[in-house]
Parts: sequence; C-alpha cells; structure tokens
Amino acid sequence: MLKQLKFWGLAAGAAALVAISPAHAQSTQLEATFDSVLGTDVRAPQPFDAVYDTSFERRIAQLANGSKGRIGVAAIDLTTGQEIMVLGDQHFPMASTSKIAVAAKYMEMVEQGRYSLSSEFPLLIPVRSAKYSSVAAPVRNGQYMAALDLIEIMITRSSNPATDALLRAVGGPAAVNDWMHRNGMTEFSIDRDIATLVRDDGEFDPASHIDQRDAATPRVMIELLAGLYQGKFLSQTSRNVILGAMSRTRTGTRRIPALMPDDAMVSHKTGSLNNTSSDIGIIEAPDGRAIAVAIYVTGQGARRAREARIASIARALYDGYADEARRLRPNWTNAPNTGG
Repeated sequence: MLKQLKFWGLAAGAAALVAISPAHAQSTQLEATFDSVLGTDVRAPQPFDAVYDTSFERRIAQLANGSKGRIGVAAIDLTTGQEIMVLGDQHFPMASTSKIAVAAKYMEMVEQGRYSLSSEFPLLIPVRSAKYSSVAAPVRNGQYMAALDLIEIMITRSSNPATDALLRAVGGPAAVNDWMHRNGMTEFSIDRDIATLVRDDGEFDPASHIDQRDAATPRVMIELLAGLYQGKFLSQTSRNVILGAMSRTRTGTRRIPALMPDDAMVSHKTGSLNNTSSDIGIIEAPDGRAIAVAIYVTGQGARRAREARIASIARALYDGYADEARRLRPNWTNAPNTGG
C-alpha cells in the first residue's frame, strides 16, 4: 500500500489515467502512461536569443553590444512613430543629461510667474571636501547671473555651478523629480546636486552595477525630448529657450553630431561621469522629420571608445530612419513641429 501511495504522488495528473493495480505492475503502467502523454524524445532547451523584426533593429543591436559594458539606446522618429530600443527600460547614470529636466522645471516656474528669465541667482562653486564626507558637498556663492544666461551655459557648456544655481532656485532635486513624474515620466530620479554627484563619483562601476540614484531609462529621456519638441509640456517660448540652447551645445562634438551629414541639425545635451558617456537630443533631417535619441554607454575601455560608439549608433539611427521614411512616406502623419 505504501508503494502505491508513493507512485500516485509522483505521477500526479498523468497517473490519474491509470487504475491502481498491484505494486509489481503499477510501475510499468505509469511509465507507459508518461511515454504516451509526454513522449520519449529528448527536448532541446528553449532558445532565448533576441529576435529582431528588421535589419535596422539588428544593426542597432549589433552596435549596442554590451560585451564590454552596458549600452542603452532609445530613439523615436517623431513623424512615423517608429521606436528602437536596446535596454530602453534599464536605468543608466544621467550625468549632465539631467540638466534638460532642470531647465524644463525652471521654465515652468517662469510660465507660472514665479520667476523670469532675467531673475538672477549666484553660481554655486564647489568647495573642496573629501568623498562621502557629507550628505551634500559644500559650495559657495559665486557671480550672480540672469537665469537665461545660466540656462545657456548649463546646456551649451554643461556648467555645473550654473546647474546647481538653478537646481536650488527651483527647490532642489525633489522639485525636478515632481515635474517629471507629473508629466508621466516616473523612471527618472535626481537625488543629489551636481557638486555632490561629481565629488562622490566612482562609488560604483556603471558598466556592471545599476545605481538607481541620479538615473533614468533611455525610454524616459526620449519621452522628455519628444514632449518638449512637440509642445506637450511647455509653451513655445519656453521650448525655444531650451531647444535653442541645445542647438548651440559645444560639448560632445565626438558624440551624436560627429558622423551626421551636413544638412542634419542636432540639438543635444551630453553627460559624462566615471566610466560612462552619454548624449541625448533631437536630430532634424532635411526632409522635415525629427528623431529623438538617447544613448547611454558604459565601459568600452576609454572615453574615446564610448564616444565613438555613441557616434556610430547615432548615425545608424539616422540612416535607418531615413530608409524607413522613404519606404513609409505615403503613410506619414503630421507630428507637431515646434522645435527651437
């Protein structure tokens, strides 16, 4: 009887088809039942290789191969709506690409009448201090500048003292996070001012470790870019301030703009920290299309190698979307085009 109970427990559903019989016969019957229900062929393990629908997607995936460090890519053609993602929902260090959100929050406050573009704030200059020696790195007040000028140098020259001046003015990281989250972009978090972020940089290697602090997904960053460009978040004047500054960016010449054709216009913002380089922006093609792109590269051995990877991915996105546009042109829809 004990043998019969043991076999019944092991057989579960398949054995339910077999009547209980003497112990010496039951084993044979169970084996036959399993063979008939499940078969006797050896099953190969199910493959989990990525499957790409187009050669365009395969090309971007090849260029974003993460064997030497994580690479995140998100892009959307704002005319056709076609998206491309590689680790698009994984968090990457934003570094200075977060400055676009800081500018957007400040411009919201201008629209609310709480500040103006001529409001003046002091640059916040870092004071030398040991890593991790305080929750926030010490800073001192520097030259007072108008907000319009602070936005200009924050974006075009990636000025950290200007960023921290505006970050303090808007109410700190929590206020920027609130603006992003209210607009539906929740996978985004600024947790420290730039002085602290830079001072404490290097705590983790972003090529192999995902730090949720001061991080966002590539998908969220193209949502930010697309929303600014299409007028979802701010007024025409506010968008012109931000996108206009992005069109004059002087950092990252080896990144998104490096391999672009002369007739393409790039408005972008770079980011750099320990073992990570990034660039996000809008690429406007001569046929009127606009592409929102976010590329985050970690590892790859050196900064020049990361920048070369960004440049090659950006050009492949531009060319791939151009090919797709030629194929789909009769089905184009008019996306709002309010770029600066």
